Amino acid sequence: MPSRDFKRTDRVGAELRRELSMLVHAAVRDHGLPSCSVSDVEVSRDLDFASVWVTALLPEQSAAAVKALNTLAGEFRRALSRSMRLRRVPELRFKYDDSVDKGERIDALLRDAGDAAPSDDET
Repeated sequence: MPSRDFKRTDRVGAELRRELSMLVHAAVRDHGLPSCSVSDVEVSRDLDFASVWVTALLPEQSAAAVKALNTLAGEFRRALSRSMRLRRVPELRFKYDDSVDKGERIDALLRDAGDAAPSDDET
């Protein structure tokens, strides 16, 4: 039997990411949370848990955003149970995705290194 290209966990994770991005956007607007967005969702093999990776517009507010989202996880799960066709919606665990921050830091370091490097005209 040929293997399928996508596992069920990947499909569920993609659908959760779409639904959660809308829910998080609404929560940021309605509850006055720090501005953040969903970057990825990883679902466990047994579909019991989902790690939801979020990025914050302002990195210094990331801890407050993740804490608030973890507080609202039960409401998100209830809303997902109404909108998705799953027997059991995974337990949501929000985590901060610092890859964007690391990328910006590397970009700044490369820009600074490019500015500090002597050009051939100066020698």
